[in-house]
Amino acid sequence: LVTNSSQLGYVARSATTPNSRSESASMSAAMVCFTHSVCQPATRRRCCTRRVAVVQASTFRLDHDIDPIAFGARSGLLWTHGGFTLAGMGEVARIDPRGAAQVQLAELAGRDEVLIAGTGPVAFGALPFDTTAAATLVVPEIVVGRNIDGRRWITVVGDGPVDIAAAVDRVQAVAQRPVPSGPQPTRYDMISALTPEQWRDDVLTVGRNRVRAGELRKVVLARRVDVRTDHPVDTAIVVERLRQTFGSAIVFSVDGFVGASPELLVSRLGDVVRAHPLAGTAARSSEPAADARLAAALVASSKDRWEHRITIDWLLENLLPFCSYVDAEPEPSIVSLANVHHLGTLVEGRLSHPAASVLELVDALHPTPAVGGDPQSLAVAMIGELERTGRGNYAGPTGWVDAAGNGAFAVGLRSGQFTPDGATVFAGVGVVADSDPEAELAETRTKFQAILGALLRP
Repeated sequence: LVTNSSQLGYVARSATTPNSRSESASMSAAMVCFTHSVCQPATRRRCCTRRVAVVQASTFRLDHDIDPIAFGARSGLLWTHGGFTLAGMGEVARIDPRGAAQVQLAELAGRDEVLIAGTGPVAFGALPFDTTAAATLVVPEIVVGRNIDGRRWITVVGDGPVDIAAAVDRVQAVAQRPVPSGPQPTRYDMISALTPEQWRDDVLTVGRNRVRAGELRKVVLARRVDVRTDHPVDTAIVVERLRQTFGSAIVFSVDGFVGASPELLVSRLGDVVRAHPLAGTAARSSEPAADARLAAALVASSKDRWEHRITIDWLLENLLPFCSYVDAEPEPSIVSLANVHHLGTLVEGRLSHPAASVLELVDALHPTPAVGGDPQSLAVAMIGELERTGRGNYAGPTGWVDAAGNGAFAVGLRSGQFTPDGATVFAGVGVVADSDPEAELAETRTKFQAILGALLRP
């Protein structure tokens, strides 16, 4: 657990029972330095000599009228979908999602007046597409949550008595910050290493031909566009525009990675696991009759249904080892967004005891054929070979996890990685043997509209 050492450099643990919270609280316990948790044990013994109070998360019911989405949009830590919202501020620690993150979160658990998924210590993460790349989860100092039943709470992580009034004042100050917070961009430069036609011919068509040759069944290939601005983009504005346009999507903001994803990679609430994979896309029309025809054509498309079936079968096969029961809807349905229709299928199951944490499920499921391809290893290798630029967090898992292993992660689509000088955005398509390169190129343009429409506004 790597922490912000100015806030909590050290925590007490027992020299003989490292995972015992009661022993950890003893001031006679040995000290483990979280800042040097990657050091060798001998190094820890030399550097970890201070005695401090144990850091814990305390959760309280919240009666104040605070908009958690406005708060999270401005603070830069937000995950909201279907009436459920988590938003955070500050940074107590960063933990490795592929290490002992679940144990480390559990060690922070303290008082909890609400006791539902998302209360207690929570970590947010925007994880890279590349599963071999470095990844971290952020443990915020303050988290505000709202459940679908209307219950609200505030969690504060610290090493002393909690001043709820002061924490609420800090949250309200952030939530009420005017946006934009500075000068808005007046110039946008769009840069791409490949022209659209070069990408169509040198990336997509090459991939399609290799699928046709039998090298693999499907590969998902993406275009990258870098947008450079003369002033930093206030991501709070981008979040609000995405919410207004894509109200049914999962809207997130983590470490400058902002988006509105239509696709749930996996959620785990208690022993219930859900996923909502999407594969197969059609553009929408502003004319209702034409729009209905486009949706009907997508449902009837053998190419799109085949692409979708690959993802569903793969997902069921990879979820089954964790479940006592898992099943999918018998037929895909239309998922309609502002600019596109998708084919989607809800997958739901019951986890075997002891239930796997959401981080274990993310590790097992990412990347699905919806964003990688099939077979997975061959598709990922081809993506690296043909795209060449790296995806960063695009199409990676983005979400949250609590100390009990509950959580939810979206697939990081319709998104952008924001920096002080602009943003990097991607749009991808699933390529199978019947793919038409010109139609797939048009699909990337449609998908780019989601994030570029929220970014490029005079």
